[in-house]
Amino acid sequence: MTSAKLTSLEKRGLGFAFLGVFLFSLSLPMTKWALESFDPYFTSTGRAVIAAALAAVILKVRKAPRFKREHLRSFIYTALGAAFGWPILIALALDRPNSTSAKIAVIAAIMPLVTALLAVLRAHERVSRSFWIASAAGTAILVLFSFSRTDGTPRDLVADGLTVVAVIASSWCYVEGAGLTKEYPGWQVISWVVILALPLNLPLSIWLWSRTHAQHDYTWHGIVGLLVIGISSMYLGFFAWYKGLNEAGTARGGQVQQLQALMTLGWSALLLHERVSLVTLISAIGVVLCVVWALTARKPLPRNEQTHTRS
Repeated sequence: MTSAKLTSLEKRGLGFAFLGVFLFSLSLPMTKWALESFDPYFTSTGRAVIAAALAAVILKVRKAPRFKREHLRSFIYTALGAAFGWPILIALALDRPNSTSAKIAVIAAIMPLVTALLAVLRAHERVSRSFWIASAAGTAILVLFSFSRTDGTPRDLVADGLTVVAVIASSWCYVEGAGLTKEYPGWQVISWVVILALPLNLPLSIWLWSRTHAQHDYTWHGIVGLLVIGISSMYLGFFAWYKGLNEAGTARGGQVQQLQALMTLGWSALLLHERVSLVTLISAIGVVLCVVWALTARKPLPRNEQTHTRS
């Protein structure tokens, strides 16, 4: 029988994944702050330009070699999700009337399950039945929590739909990016991703700025929010996240992200003064238990090893 204990490499990977999730948990509240001063499209392109500027410096200082041509397609697929899909769709969702960071966070909580599913389909990762049950249970708790938030405002199905599509885009870029970390360090992967997106994002940012800057009042909330999502959520968070997915496995490491919704709820209460109810705390306990269950679930033996064991 396979041991359920995590290896030291998997434990370290989970630690890096948690650090990445901690940085990502600021993304929704900081985007909400950025929207106080900037157009939702500009927050999306602007954050990627900020990340690309930082990446250019780091790549130059570290003298990183250019990626191989045969990996260009995977880099482009990762950029489509990380630099375009998620930032644009989630900003549009947060910009909808009655949309809050907390509501979007609980809908986005399906991301670990979507990431695990895409990892299995794309990277052929093998995970146990218990893993899937734990993942589904954690997601179900968060979905039920989402619909239990009766705060008197009508549900915005457009915002919900935008969030779901954003989750799919982000999960896809996680899986593609994690595959690239088998060839390159995670910091190089995200660096080249934002650099590849720059020829589109830079002129778009300039054009959007020229059209919209006179329509907005600039607050310190807005400026700090844009800087944080550009430096942390769009760039530095991926350093830890991709390293964690590479060492712990994409499907297993991705389960740490179930904690992101709860962290985001905390930031939403602290920074945006959104109300956190008793239901939130109960849901938090349930999700944490499901995450622990998923992380300790056994992986089934590969078929050739099962045959060898039986013989």
